[in-house]
Amino acid sequence: MAPSRDGKYVILKVVGEINSRSAMRQNLEAHGMGKKMGINRYLVDVTKARNTDSITESYDFAYSDMKRTEGIDIHARVATLASPGDHSHDFIETVALNSGLNVKIFTDPELAREFLTRD
Repeated sequence: MAPSRDGKYVILKVVGEINSRSAMRQNLEAHGMGKKMGINRYLVDVTKARNTDSITESYDFAYSDMKRTEGIDIHARVATLASPGDHSHDFIETVALNSGLNVKIFTDPELAREFLTRD
């Protein structure tokens, strides 16, 4: 985890499996870093990770965990960078958007950065 070169967003790289428990730990750490830096934009690189949560776990993560956990900025802008063909993250994007979170999946790193840096 590190700030981007321009300091406009925090970069999280995930390798292996990701689920709601591991994502929450990483999110809390990233949001803590973002708060210290005065930013609330995050690039979550899951190009080498697969989401292993069930539909119910993903739903609870978006509607409950992210909304009720102290230290999480629910107004954050999040670009998730996934590998082309990996659809294991699609449902979490859908429920996150439906719950009011600003999360979008990209397969193109440049489009993800553009999403994070535009005002």
